[in-house]
Amino acid sequence: MATDLYDLTVPVFIRGLRNLSAILEKGAAYAEEKGIDPLTLTQARLTQDMAPLAAQVQYASDSAKGAVIRIGGLDPVPMPDTEQSFADLQERIGKTLAFLESVPRDRIDGREDAQVVLRTPRGDFSFTGRSHVLGFSMPNFHFHVTMAYALLRQAGVPLGKLDYLGGL
Repeated sequence: MATDLYDLTVPVFIRGLRNLSAILEKGAAYAEEKGIDPLTLTQARLTQDMAPLAAQVQYASDSAKGAVIRIGGLDPVPMPDTEQSFADLQERIGKTLAFLESVPRDRIDGREDAQVVLRTPRGDFSFTGRSHVLGFSMPNFHFHVTMAYALLRQAGVPLGKLDYLGGL
């Protein structure tokens, strides 16, 4: 039985990015309320060798759009990683959401067994559409959304599990 690969990707990415947007709104409001320079939060790291909050948002965006582009054989949607402010990060999420909402279902469904190649500086990794989604894209996307949540939570932003999960 075929999986509806679209349903496993696009709506999940959209929901996660909308939840991430709401988390960032709370981060911006917290910075304003407490008189904290917002860059202190957008550049926060869990540890020195880990990417800051802004990069976590960029990586979540790249994970979502990259998965759909690779699976659907779509043209790349370049987004330079220049965002620093909460407003910049919200704009990036908005662009990513607009792209995801434009992807036709028929470009994703039926591609479970299609060859997908992820090209990285460390080499190329081959997957099927299904294994790319389930074994790489989804875990990677959720990792970066979780890191963004954790960075703001660690900084004192009043976030809870339902902020991560979104409206149920």
